[in-house]
Amino acid sequence: MPLISDPHLLTGYEHAEDAGVYQLSDDLALVQTVDFFTPTVDDPYTFGQIAATNAINDIYAMGAKPLTAMNIVCFPIKTMDKSVLRDVLRGGLDKMREAGVLLIGGHSVEDNEIKYGLSVTGTIHPRRVLMNRGARPGDKLILTKPLGTGIISTALKADAASDAVLAKSIACMTELNRKAAELVIAAGEIHSCTDITGFGFLGHASETIEGSDVGLRIAARSIPIIEGVKELLEEGYAPGGLTRNRNYRLAQVEKGPSCPDWIFDVCFDPQTAGGLFFSLPADKAQTLLDALREAGIKEAAIVGDVVGSHPGKILIV
Repeated sequence: MPLISDPHLLTGYEHAEDAGVYQLSDDLALVQTVDFFTPTVDDPYTFGQIAATNAINDIYAMGAKPLTAMNIVCFPIKTMDKSVLRDVLRGGLDKMREAGVLLIGGHSVEDNEIKYGLSVTGTIHPRRVLMNRGARPGDKLILTKPLGTGIISTALKADAASDAVLAKSIACMTELNRKAAELVIAAGEIHSCTDITGFGFLGHASETIEGSDVGLRIAARSIPIIEGVKELLEEGYAPGGLTRNRNYRLAQVEKGPSCPDWIFDVCFDPQTAGGLFFSLPADKAQTLLDALREAGIKEAAIVGDVVGSHPGKILIV
């Protein structure tokens, strides 16, 4: 469909950015995003926290500060007790409080299946927006959260995920990227940034170089993965989204012989409220990684490099 152009629109949805950015003045821009989905866990309160985190994190991925949010609710009022909805909304509100976000309204509709999420608005200086494109040859790549939440959520539906694995997945999905974003912004010279959500690690990584003159080289064994995911995947608990993501991006990704098949699959696992994935000069990467880990983001890792060879493609070895 034809897009409406406007010189004040710094980025819309044409480059798969995590949020839209509209410039209001020389030193102020509006950042907007929306996200909602069906439950990924059984507990309503936890689901509310996860959904809110997932939406708010899109603002952090742009380097912006989230300010306000509006609830989006679909609920089967005739078949489900309102206490469930109350707990979902309470979970979302608590996560908004943690992020310093004001709830200013929302909208609800009756539906056969519960869905929840947020429309979030933030602000940023127009010249400080972090885009998902712009990585430069020689950059290092950092990922701040482990992968595997989609596989664990699929196993949960069959009651196959252990309490320990589920607890780790929930901890990842309810962790705001606020602290990571603050450290990333403070480090400066971030050339590209996005967060890892429904298209999986390699799906979102592909978006950052699609049609560009650079490529990525990913070290498979450096990628942080939640412990226990390998076993669940080998038992057959692969979400349908993993297969769709892999099929869609296979032409853009080359798997080296040293990359284990199971890690390759996990890299397409659809994540919920995943970590930040960004590029920066190689001489700054270790210092920032150390700062992230000191701040409690223990599983952040340098996972690869930006290269001038194989432009627009990813080699995972």
